[in-house]
Amino acid sequence: MTYDTQPKASHFVAGAYLEDTGGAEIEVIYPASGEVIARLHSATPKVIEAAITSARAAQKEWAAMTGTARGRILRRAADLMRARNRELSQLETMDTGKPLQETLVADATSGADALEYFGGVAATLTGQHIPLGQDWAYTIREPLGLCVGIGAWNYPTQIACWKGAPALACGNAMIFKPSETTPLCALKVAEILHEAGLPAGLYNVVQGMGDVGAALVSDPRVDKVSLTGSVPTGRKVYAAAAEGIRHVTMELGGKSPLVVFEDADIEDAVSGAILGNFYSSGQVCSNGTRVFVQRSVLEPFLERLTARLADAVIGDPLDEATSFGPLVSQRQLDIVQGFIARGQATGARLVTGGQRLDLPGYYLQPTVFADVTDEMEIAREEIFGPVLSVLTFDDEEEVLRRANDTPYGLAAGVFTRDLARAHRMVAGFEAGTCYINTYNLAPVEMPFGGSKLSGVGRENSMAAIEHYSQLKSVYVSMGTVEAPF
Repeated sequence: MTYDTQPKASHFVAGAYLEDTGGAEIEVIYPASGEVIARLHSATPKVIEAAITSARAAQKEWAAMTGTARGRILRRAADLMRARNRELSQLETMDTGKPLQETLVADATSGADALEYFGGVAATLTGQHIPLGQDWAYTIREPLGLCVGIGAWNYPTQIACWKGAPALACGNAMIFKPSETTPLCALKVAEILHEAGLPAGLYNVVQGMGDVGAALVSDPRVDKVSLTGSVPTGRKVYAAAAEGIRHVTMELGGKSPLVVFEDADIEDAVSGAILGNFYSSGQVCSNGTRVFVQRSVLEPFLERLTARLADAVIGDPLDEATSFGPLVSQRQLDIVQGFIARGQATGARLVTGGQRLDLPGYYLQPTVFADVTDEMEIAREEIFGPVLSVLTFDDEEEVLRRANDTPYGLAAGVFTRDLARAHRMVAGFEAGTCYINTYNLAPVEMPFGGSKLSGVGRENSMAAIEHYSQLKSVYVSMGTVEAPF
C-alpha cells in the first residue's frame, strides 16, 4: 500500500468529516488482492438529516452569490484536483482496481475537466429578454435547490464531479451517495471542493446501501435526483422520484453496438473494440459489447484482436506498466463468469480468454466470443465485464436493424472510411451517444446520455444546465389591463 486508505471518517457533512458508528459497517476491498483496506459506516438517519439540513441552509447562501464567484471556486477546485492527480489516481485504483496507467489520465483529470468547464459556464447562466410589442417578458434561470447524486462503482471520482459540477454551477446544493463498493474517492472530492471555498454543507457525501439512497430520494426536501447505475436500480429510483414529482437524470446501462465495415481501417477498428470492451476491465456503461463485423473481414479482425489482447499487461494495478486490472468485486466476477459459461453452453465460439487468472484478487482474462447470434443472452444482456461478442453481417440495412434491436440505447459506434455511410448509420442508430471511427470518448464539452431504457436527460456540456436549473417567466405589461367584464 502506498499510503493509508482509511478516511478520516465515513461521511463529509457540513464542511467536515463526520462519523457515526451506529450505521452498518461497510468493508472496502482492494480488488487486486481481496484485502480489506478501509472500514466505513452506513449513514444513520441522524447523518442523513444533518446532510439535508446543512445542504439546504448552504444552498441559500450559494444561490445568492454571483455566477462569477461560484465559478471561481469551482475552477480553484479543478486546479487542486489536477495538482493532486497522482494521489487521487492511486486512491481510485485502490477503490476500483483499475490500473494506475488508466486512472492517471481518465478519472481525477476528467473530474477536474468538469469542474473547470462548469466553473467557466457559471457566469454565463442568464435569462432572456422577449419583446412583445409595447409589453415585454423576461426569463430568470434559477437553481432547483437540493440535488441528490447517486453514483456507480466504476468511476467514483468522475461521477461525483460530473453530477456535482453542473449542479453547483447552477446554484444548487448536492448530497452525493457513492456506491458502497467504491466509497473512498467522493470524500476527497468533497474535501477539495470545500478547501477551494465552497460554503460548508453545500456538497455533502454520505455512505450507504440502497436504503440510504431510498431515504434521500424520497425525502420531500429533495428537488432533484441524478443516478448513474443499472436499469433495475433506475426503475426504483425513478419511481421514488416520481412520487414527489422530482427532477431526474438517469444514466443507466446499455448493450451498445459497434459496427465494423469491410472498408474500415482494421487496426483502428480493433483499437475501438478494445476501448469499448476491455478498458476498465469492461466495466463501462457505454461499452460497445456487440461488435458487428462485416463477413468479409471477420477473420482478419479476429486475428488482429487476438494478437493485440495477447499484449495486455495483467498484474498489479499500482504498477504503471499494467494495462488490464481485476474486476471490482467477487460478486461481479461471479456474474461475468456465469455469462461466459452460458455463452459457451449456447453455442458461441470462445476465441480467446474466458478463464479466471491464478492471481490474488478478481482477475479474469479478456474474453472474445465469435459466432454469436442476436438471440443469445451474451448478445442481449449487459455483462459489465471483459467479454466481447462478435456478430457478422452482410449489408448496411441489415446491420442497422439488428444494432437497434435492443431495449437499450446508450451508445453506438461505426468504423468505415465511407463518411457518407458513417453519417447514415449515426442518423439511424437509436442511441444517445454515437461515435464515428473511435469509441468511448466522453469530453465534458459533449453531451453524454442515452435513449430508450438507457436513461433520461444528459450529463456534461451546456445540455446539463437544463437538468440542474429551471426557468421562471415574467410578463411585464406597459399599458392598461383589459378584461371581459
